[in-house]
Amino acid sequence: MNILDTIIARKKKEVAERKQLTTIAELEKKKFFGAKTLSLKQSLQDGAKTGIIAEFKRKSPSKGMINQVADVQEVTAAYAKYGASGISVLTDETFFGGSLDDLLEATINEVPLLRKDFMIDEYQLIEAKAYGAEVILLIAACLTPGEVKQMAITAHNLGLEVLLEIHNEEELAHICDEVDMAGVNNRNLKTFEVSIDVSLGLINKIPKQIPAIAESGISDVDTIVTLRRAGFKGFLIGENFMKQASPSNAFADFVNDLHTALQRV
Repeated sequence: MNILDTIIARKKKEVAERKQLTTIAELEKKKFFGAKTLSLKQSLQDGAKTGIIAEFKRKSPSKGMINQVADVQEVTAAYAKYGASGISVLTDETFFGGSLDDLLEATINEVPLLRKDFMIDEYQLIEAKAYGAEVILLIAACLTPGEVKQMAITAHNLGLEVLLEIHNEEELAHICDEVDMAGVNNRNLKTFEVSIDVSLGLINKIPKQIPAIAESGISDVDTIVTLRRAGFKGFLIGENFMKQASPSNAFADFVNDLHTALQRV
């Protein structure tokens, strides 16, 4: 099995265990389940913001431990303060060191919040809403087009927006009317190889009415300038900030450099 197959096999067991621990009825009683949500899609259109979806993650299968000591509230507050259009929080524990409690701690910010995980069951969408997410990620490599459509409908019924992640031309078929945004992952989830050429090769094949987000492999402002010119509205970046001693300062410095670079364009 490749790493994605391994993750999904573990995720199926994990979801089954979580269903036994917490019922849907219990999730529906949590305070965020009935709360209004912010729109990431609208935030990406706000010219006063950076277009960056800044991510909090502790580790990854490809890099191992990235940052074991960073504080969720401190880092995400800095993301919000310095103009992040959205905040992404990894909630997978086994492979990324995250949790739903991390998501809950990030709700202190008035910025659209994405639950980043491997979503394979509608139960996880209910969890996402109950723990304060406003956007959920659906990964085409993990789901059929029919599953994407059904899960997106369920997400919308819960008041959540949907970011669909694709990696190749074949996965364009997963895009449907229920998808709010399309993300192009420059990282191959089966091999973990990374290249922004993946984004540049797919941007013109994504329907124009759907905001496109480039994900992974973005470590300098010049790459964002290139991707913006190509037509991308959003840029999901995590490791570049989280690997620094102070992710908060790293994000602030990156945003300053980005503003300078955009003024030159």
